[in-house]
Formats: sequence, structure tokens, C-alpha cells
Amino acid sequence: MIGPDARALVEAVVGIAADLSLPGILTKVVASARALTGARHAVVEVPHAAPVSSGDPAPGPALGVPLHAGRGRFGELRVTGKAGGFTGADREAVAALATAAGMAIDNAAAYARTRGRERWLEASHEVTAALLTGEDPQRTLRLIAEHARVVSGASAAAVAVPREDDPHTLSFDVVATGADAPPGLAGLTVPLHGTASGAAFRSGTPVVVRDYGRYVAREQAGIEVPEAIRALDSAVAVPLAVGGETLGVLLVARVGGTSPFTDDEVVLARTFAGHAALAMEFARAEEDRQRLAVFTERDRIARDLHDLVIQRLFATGLGLEGLRPLITQPEVADRLTGFVHELDRTIREIRNSIFSLTQPEEPDGSLRAELLRLAQDCTEALGFAPRLRFTGPVDSAVPAQVRVDLVATVREALANVARHARAGEVSIEVAVDRSARSLTLTVSDDGVGIADESGRRSGLVNLGERAARWSGRCSVRRAGKRGTTLVWTAELAGAEGA
Repeated sequence: MIGPDARALVEAVVGIAADLSLPGILTKVVASARALTGARHAVVEVPHAAPVSSGDPAPGPALGVPLHAGRGRFGELRVTGKAGGFTGADREAVAALATAAGMAIDNAAAYARTRGRERWLEASHEVTAALLTGEDPQRTLRLIAEHARVVSGASAAAVAVPREDDPHTLSFDVVATGADAPPGLAGLTVPLHGTASGAAFRSGTPVVVRDYGRYVAREQAGIEVPEAIRALDSAVAVPLAVGGETLGVLLVARVGGTSPFTDDEVVLARTFAGHAALAMEFARAEEDRQRLAVFTERDRIARDLHDLVIQRLFATGLGLEGLRPLITQPEVADRLTGFVHELDRTIREIRNSIFSLTQPEEPDGSLRAELLRLAQDCTEALGFAPRLRFTGPVDSAVPAQVRVDLVATVREALANVARHARAGEVSIEVAVDRSARSLTLTVSDDGVGIADESGRRSGLVNLGERAARWSGRCSVRRAGKRGTTLVWTAELAGAEGA
């Protein structure tokens, strides 16, 4: 049989070993140390963490033993305030508790690592499932940030991506915060140089920082650092990378006084970020596939318009032209000619529509596409859509320098129509001759016409200067009783090297 003291020690060791929570283990250790030794106070002191104690601090003899865990010294277990001092049996009991605590701490750490891996893996599966089921990408980014914050026990988590207008700056547009996080984190921007997030983005490897707020303030000397950033403490920035491309950065941070991120946590965060980035890339590829499907359908519509509708209209126009010799009444002949002209104009408009259908949604280098977008932008001001017609190798023959002046001229001409003409129709024709040596822009409207040509010329000085820059001219004239026609020309030969 074992004595009551030995039984109490065994029960204490068994209770400690059965706990898989670090706070629970330390609480049981200090309580058992007091009970077994009769001390008034027991405490476990751990570097970089708050002590765990039992009882009231008391003067007098003290007994302390090191607490080892994870192949190193974890802290110290110390008891104080026993009347008459501590005995050898007390030292053996405290040492046994320390040994049991060390093994329990190792077990708790192993369990925490295993549970942590499971939680990170579950988070990865949820993010991947959200992206693969067609969730909105922005909502998925918020899901990534929120899962990373909860799983890591962080106060805040954010996804930063390069700004479209400034690729050297990261923008934290997606932020998930806990109750203890400082306000004002969303929408902050940081440069690629001098910040942990920037370093992770550039290097493609995680960056761990202790006292993140002061780190940023130190690296960004002379720049006012927001208070929300200054409040952050332990942080890890993990690149969202797939293949050789970094899509952004996942930043998780804790508020002051909390324990820093461990190596295991950094590895798990990096694995999670890798899964999230792969899912993001897959979602981006799916968007490209859907966009390609749209372009394919638009291509089919364009082919049908060209091969069927235009050909039938053209055949109808030829048929009407063939009727002209059979018509003896001039009024009927004139009306027939008008119908043929309308068919020709309809064919030109359909061809412009075909061209717009075959253009990608993103801006490209095509002059035709730029002028089509400009016409669309001016539709609201005009009250109707301008008609455009292109003749000759407009995209390939017009140099970039001439293109700038041409687009500016079209914009100014349409603005004048919108402000002064009170027109119901305006047409724009851009023509390049077959030898690709000269360009002619013609803008015609059916508005009120030019009231005072000399007065109008003062407003066209700038357009004339743009034309003269390319050895061309700009003129404005009436188009019958109503309407105005602007003609702007430029010589293309030699303009490429200007």
C-alpha cells in the first residue's frame, strides 16, 4: 500500500497528465504544488507570458525547480511561504509535479499542433469549395481573411493586393477583425519596400514580425503611421503565391501582449495561403473560361451578321438598283435611291457593330476600339449614339502621335455638337487612303449650323494647330440649310518618327 502523501501525488500527476489544455495544466500544477507541500503560494513563471499562480504571495523559504518541455526549459515552478521550511519530500513532490507537467505540456503541444493542422485544413477546404462553386471573388477573399483570423487566434487578418493604378503599393481592401482589433484597418495601403507585407510579396516567403506597429513606424521613418497599425503586435505576412506568380499577401496580426506566432503556426499559415492562392487562380481561370465563352458567342453573332444579314441587305440593295431602269416617274426613282442609300448606311452600321462585338471587354491598343468607346461615352451628352465609319488601314497606319491628336479632335468635335448644335444625328468618318499616307476625319451633324463662321474659328484654333502639327488642315462649313461638317486632315508619311 502507498501512503496518503504518495496517493495524493499520484492523483495530482494523473490529473495533470489527463489535461490537454496548457492553461489547465499550469493551473493544476500550481494548485497541486500548494496542496502537496503545504505552501501558501505556488507559481509557474514562463518567459514572455503572464505567470500562473495559486494562493497569496508570502515571504519566507522558497523552493523552485525548473520546468522542462519541448527539449528545453519552459519555465520554473516555485512554492513559497511554508512554516518551518520545505523538506526533502517536498522537493521530490515538486520535482515530480514538474516532470509530469513537462510531459503534459509536450502532449498538449502535440495535440494543439494536430488540432491546428485540422482547423487550417478545414479552412482550406471551405475556401476552396467557395471558389469552386462560383462564389463572388471578393466575398471569397473575405472568407480567406476571416478563416485565417479565427484559426490562428489573431486579432485581425487581411488580404492585400497590388493597386491597379500603382503596382508598388499594396492595398488592404479585405479585412476581418475580432473584438480586440483596432478600428480603421480596412482600406489602408502600404508600400512594397519597408513593410513586412511588401517583403513577403517581393520575396515569396513568410515574414514574421514582433511588435509590428513599431516595426512599420521604424521602417517608414518620416511617414505618419496610422494608429490602427501602431496597435498591432505579433504578425506574420504570408504570400498568396501560385506557380511563379504572387497574387497578394495574407497578413494575420495580434494585438499587444499576446504570444508571438510559432514556427508551426507560420508553416500552417503558409500551407493555407498556398491552398487559397491555388483556389484563387482556379477561380480566375474559370472567369477567363466564361469570358472566352462570351467572346466565342459574340464571334458567332458577328459571323452570322456578316455572312447572312449583310449579304442579304447587299443583295436587296442590288435588286433595288436593278429596278431603276424600269421606273419612269422621277419621284419614285428618287425615293428608290434614298432606300438604297439607307441600306448602304445600315450595312456600314452593322459592320461597326460587328467590329465592336469582336473587341475584348478590356481596353486594347486598337484605334477603332478607342473611338468606339469615345462615341459611347459621349452618347449621354448628345442624347443619341454617334455613327462611325472607318475606311482603310486605320489601326495599322495611324502612328501613336497622330492618334492622340485625332482622338482629341473627335472628342472636341462631339463636345461642340452636344453644346451648340441641338442636333439629332452626328456621323464620324475616319479614312486612311490606300497608300497609308494621309488621314481624313469628317464629323457631320444635322444641327442648327454655323451662325458666324468667323466667330466659330476662334474655337477651332486648337484643332487647327493639331492638324498643322501633321501638315494637315482643319475646316468647318455649313452642310446645307442645317448642319455642320468638320474636316480634319493629317499627313501620315513621316509622322511615325516625329
